[in-house]
Amino acid sequence: MDKFFKISERGSSIRTEIVGGVTTFFAMAYIIFVNPQMLAQTGMDYSGVLLATCISAAIGCLLTALLANAPFAQAPGMGLNAFFTFTVCFGMGYTWQEALAIVLLSGILFLIIAVSPLRSQIISSIPSFLKSAISAGIGLFIAFIGLLNVSLVGFGGGVPALQFLVADAETGDMVANTAGILAIIGLLITAILMAYKVKGAIVIGIIVTAIIGFPMGETSLPESITMAGISLGSVAFKLDFGGLFAKGILPLVTAVISFTLVDCFDTVGTLIGTAKNAGMTDKHGNLPGGDRALIADAIATCCGACLGTSTVTTFVESSTGISEGARTGLHSIVVGVLFLLACLLAPVAGIIPSAATAPALIIVGVLMIKGATEVNWGDFEEACPAFLTIAMMPFAYSISDGIGFGFISYSVIKLARGKAKDVPVLVYVIAVLFILKYILTSI
Repeated sequence: MDKFFKISERGSSIRTEIVGGVTTFFAMAYIIFVNPQMLAQTGMDYSGVLLATCISAAIGCLLTALLANAPFAQAPGMGLNAFFTFTVCFGMGYTWQEALAIVLLSGILFLIIAVSPLRSQIISSIPSFLKSAISAGIGLFIAFIGLLNVSLVGFGGGVPALQFLVADAETGDMVANTAGILAIIGLLITAILMAYKVKGAIVIGIIVTAIIGFPMGETSLPESITMAGISLGSVAFKLDFGGLFAKGILPLVTAVISFTLVDCFDTVGTLIGTAKNAGMTDKHGNLPGGDRALIADAIATCCGACLGTSTVTTFVESSTGISEGARTGLHSIVVGVLFLLACLLAPVAGIIPSAATAPALIIVGVLMIKGATEVNWGDFEEACPAFLTIAMMPFAYSISDGIGFGFISYSVIKLARGKAKDVPVLVYVIAVLFILKYILTSI
């Protein structure tokens, strides 16, 4: 094991790798509960998605370990699952089966990019400030979803407002918004744990909030705890390619490209940023095995789509295990095995109410919004596209619209300034695709 993973060579030990893997797992275990709740809104089976989440995460971790021997963990990504649900399904009108087909196509496209010379060209062609703005915008969008899921923010009076009182579903009388109140309690608990840098703070926050929800009537035990009726078959291999072109080629192309771009940027940013902070990069600033880690990510996305979940990507929470000293793929093996064991949580996962996962969404938003600090707000040629990218995601309730407005505004401003050559060709291509999409969908 030491020879295969080069553990001693990299200054680590088997114990350190195991401890790092356990630490990373608990830092990202919240996805086991959050991803099924997010995708279940499209009509997908909750338990089936939970199994798909755990198994696809395990596949991604094992691939990263064996192909790249790198200490990075994978799972269905936050932001990408929101894009799947709220943009592709609710916004564009695709069924979840068609959306899974789109995820598979994006995974294949990512795989082609990862194994070709185009990889470095595409990654370098997108301005870094736009990559940062996309990450920040997704964070804001995810936090907004968390607030909406517990009706803490509503539009009852025609304008968005805080709602500590909501209408009872049966009587119509105004009653206390216990879900929203519980979410605030959970948010404060999780934030305090994060401030104290408690390992696994988010998943601990989910569990504690769910327990507090019992006396508040938001959490309830299932009638029976059994694996009976829980099957991966409810979502696995349900991809539907038949209706993809019914809504037009441009919506399909923009959806596939958006999935691919976000996955690509997330993965590259996590790999390079985390590795650089941990001193794992070479003298040129590259991560040894980084190209193979991208290939592992792309294959995992294809596998995840077939199993029944949204895009699988590399988690920035891997940094928690790396901070413990993990430096090899054994760390990722440990995370993958723990995700497989987590499949046993399927019978009790339904206990977790949306009020317990909403704080996790908001906290993830807090972590992702830091991308906004990497934008040069003093340069309006960057500031305006970055702002539109960030703002349009929650305001238009669409991640792809945020990407579209950012790319279009950046291209137009540069053209008007006589700096057309400063804009990479790929940015122009994506901007034109979005413009055509908006025109055709408005006719």
